[in-house]
Amino acid sequence: MKWLTLICLFPLCILAQKKSYVPVTVAFYNVENLYDTVDNTMVDDDDFLVTGKRHYTPEIYREKIGHIAQVFHDIQMVVQSNTTALIGLAEVENDTVLTDIVRHPLLEKQDWHFVHFDSKDRRGVDVALLYNPRLFKIRSATPVFVAIPSNTKASHFTRDILHVEGWLLGEKIHVFVNHWPSRVGGEWKSYPARAAVAQALRRQINRISKADSTARILVMGDLNDDPVNTSVVHDLGATNQKNVLDTLLYNPWLDFYKKGYGTLAFQNAWGLFDQIMLSQNLLLRSDTALFFWKANIFKPSYLVETMGNYKGYPKRTYSGDSYQGGYSDHFPVYITFLKCWAKK
Repeated sequence: MKWLTLICLFPLCILAQKKSYVPVTVAFYNVENLYDTVDNTMVDDDDFLVTGKRHYTPEIYREKIGHIAQVFHDIQMVVQSNTTALIGLAEVENDTVLTDIVRHPLLEKQDWHFVHFDSKDRRGVDVALLYNPRLFKIRSATPVFVAIPSNTKASHFTRDILHVEGWLLGEKIHVFVNHWPSRVGGEWKSYPARAAVAQALRRQINRISKADSTARILVMGDLNDDPVNTSVVHDLGATNQKNVLDTLLYNPWLDFYKKGYGTLAFQNAWGLFDQIMLSQNLLLRSDTALFFWKANIFKPSYLVETMGNYKGYPKRTYSGDSYQGGYSDHFPVYITFLKCWAKK
């Protein structure tokens, strides 16, 4: 593993003494309807078949897999090769598509592993977590089922929350991967469904924190709400304030949102639904432990639409039923931690 050497700018460091840092990156990406081409009679995947109205061919599928692999490869290169530890995904159909991603030539040498459970989502798309076993050692993985209010959505089932517990560079951590209910039917009419998931996640966090007040927690996902919305701020308990109540999550994306940055666009308005949040104790700068460094939206030029009505938007795979050859209707996000050792 290569090391990133930086001049210490933090109070914990001694008078311009040089130290070596390893950057550890955690990413999240809604990959927009990543289906295979096999008919699954248990879910609604008819549009994503060769015979479907989107004419979803094996060639389109292979190109889609290659696009996702390219994004994951390039996120790693932005910070430093081989130090991306975790990648959360939304809108993956099954283990088949995950296997095809990690076996793609751009990624296969890194030996990525993944965690995935099928949920009761009508569309058959779930969340998953890719992990680099050299950096993250898994202890357990559990799907968290959430019942949503029956009067808020046409479908009474949403994606499960994925809870993965393990050790990130030797430090115990809890990771929650989310894809909250959409805004179909209207933002406020559908809000109780997202509130139900946010509150269920908050109960999980409270349970963990009660058992271990020092627990380190990461929450990532497509929340279908912005960092300022009630579901995120009040139901989940996420803030951009540091060193506040230990039970509150730190959300670095609130500042991005206030500056007009987003991860998806609709009717010429940007939303920042894709977020990664962390427990307050991951903010503490330390000589030995991981600590939060920075957050970023990943948007290289090849992910951005360059023409037409959607110029500047994420370059999506489909516009309606018309194949666009793009990547996703969301931009990925990532955060980077640092771990510091005194240089010998």
